[in-house]
Amino acid sequence: MHKGEDTDFYLKKGFNVIGFEADPELIALCQNRFKNEIAKKKLIIVEGAIVDKISNKKIKFYKNKVNSVWGTILSDWAERNKMNKASSEIIYINEVDFYGCLKRYGVPYYLKIDIEGMDLHCCKTLLSFNEKPDYISIESEKKDFKLLLDEIQLLEKLGYDKFKIVQQDGISKQKEDQNTTEGKYVDYNFVEGSSGLFGDDLPGDWLSEGQAKKKYKNIFFFYRLFGDYSILRNFILTRFLLKLFRKFTGIPCPGWYDTHAKKRSLK
Repeated sequence: MHKGEDTDFYLKKGFNVIGFEADPELIALCQNRFKNEIAKKKLIIVEGAIVDKISNKKIKFYKNKVNSVWGTILSDWAERNKMNKASSEIIYINEVDFYGCLKRYGVPYYLKIDIEGMDLHCCKTLLSFNEKPDYISIESEKKDFKLLLDEIQLLEKLGYDKFKIVQQDGISKQKEDQNTTEGKYVDYNFVEGSSGLFGDDLPGDWLSEGQAKKKYKNIFFFYRLFGDYSILRNFILTRFLLKLFRKFTGIPCPGWYDTHAKKRSLK
């Protein structure tokens, strides 16, 4: 849930929401922000960190000191953040069994996943269910192209054959169409860091699996040149030129992307 950026949009659209959050401070923030929706049972907050193996013990959580959205249970992710001058403090929190939550609350209409390292675990959990969300979205891999292909292959295995690749940097410029097909029209103003539109409200045409892979191949070319792990990114001149390019074109380079997928059975 983070600070409820997406939750607020989904609730205003008229949907019931099951939100997951690990950070106790963010849980408290959202409980206060959405107290009326919680009281009306429009929102349920599941407290704790989604894990791939349940130990029935408190789990170590790396609470990021610089950017709260980077909280993770994975030590290598925390180390990566530290190398980017975003260190973490360790706290201990409850585990969350995602399979158990799906059994309890049901498979959702739309599943938005962005949980710093456990995205594919949530996707793989769906393999145990006959029913699947109509739409699903994950933050896509941006370092290893093979892992990116594995993500798309898993989505295809789950029964998704239509894809949209959405640039997340600059999401505040997204605008909801008055003829929305996902809930009711609310003329929402997105903040940076939120996920934006979903389902058939997303801009652009749905792509086939092959088209999606081809588009990501082009995206990874720019990741290798200017991404977080590129050598060129370390040069001050490169960062200056990228900012200049962004200023005059409005286009982020390279930014980062979400992969949205639509179930095969839907037109």
